[in-house]
Amino acid sequence: MLIDSHCHLDMPLFDADRVETIARAREAGVDVMLEIAGSDIAHGSLDKGLQLADEFSFIYAAIGLHPHEASLYDPALERQLFELSRHPKVIGWGEIGLDYHYDYSPRDVQRDVFRRQLQQAIERRLPVIIHTREAEDDTIAILRESWIDAGGGEFGGLMHCFTGSLRMAEIAIELGFLISFSGVLTFKNSEGLRQVARSLPLDRLLVETDSPYLAPAPYRGKRNEPAYVCATAAYLAELRGLELAEIAGVTSSNFRRLFNHIDTTGGGRVQV
Repeated sequence: MLIDSHCHLDMPLFDADRVETIARAREAGVDVMLEIAGSDIAHGSLDKGLQLADEFSFIYAAIGLHPHEASLYDPALERQLFELSRHPKVIGWGEIGLDYHYDYSPRDVQRDVFRRQLQQAIERRLPVIIHTREAEDDTIAILRESWIDAGGGEFGGLMHCFTGSLRMAEIAIELGFLISFSGVLTFKNSEGLRQVARSLPLDRLLVETDSPYLAPAPYRGKRNEPAYVCATAAYLAELRGLELAEIAGVTSSNFRRLFNHIDTTGGGRVQV
């Protein structure tokens, strides 16, 4: 059984067949899905994502403000995120981080909001889900200062949809993070990323779809969905000389090790 460690099932691209999409994932062997409920806060993604977690026992949620929307961050949203993080199915804070490729929000604003959300995650004792694109040095510096030095290392986190350098991956692992690979791993121009995937310890690897984006081969050009995490996992298994069942077991165990210490309500651990 596989775990899709990052999907955006709240997004409008799933409006026509969301329930069917979820059913296909389960039929394909996807045991758990982590819904990233902050994918489009301006259009209600927080409520939609948490509704999915309420409706389906095997869907969990993460909340946070994506760097693209960092300019929306204000005291009211900060309070809203903190309160929503008390939801019993919220097991992570994210995706948060830096995106210097699109620069939809000013970089200084992105950095400030990143730091503030790391602090919130520490207060809520939640693992963080990190988005970083063309911002490796600043991401590492902020994680060292505002996560590790501030005590966040106790809670861990993951580098979502990893496309960075081997150096970045190794530093992230030193800081206690897991590395999550998406369908990008299967793209023709991703040989450098495949080399990273071959090099890292198995006990630090995860797989994800980031659906509806980045569909893996052989689904390139189609809307991505959680069922397709199987294709990425199979590709990773081949890279590592393993059977799909072995990669499924390893990545699922890694996910549960990261998230199963979470106590969101004070009533005991959440068991993923």
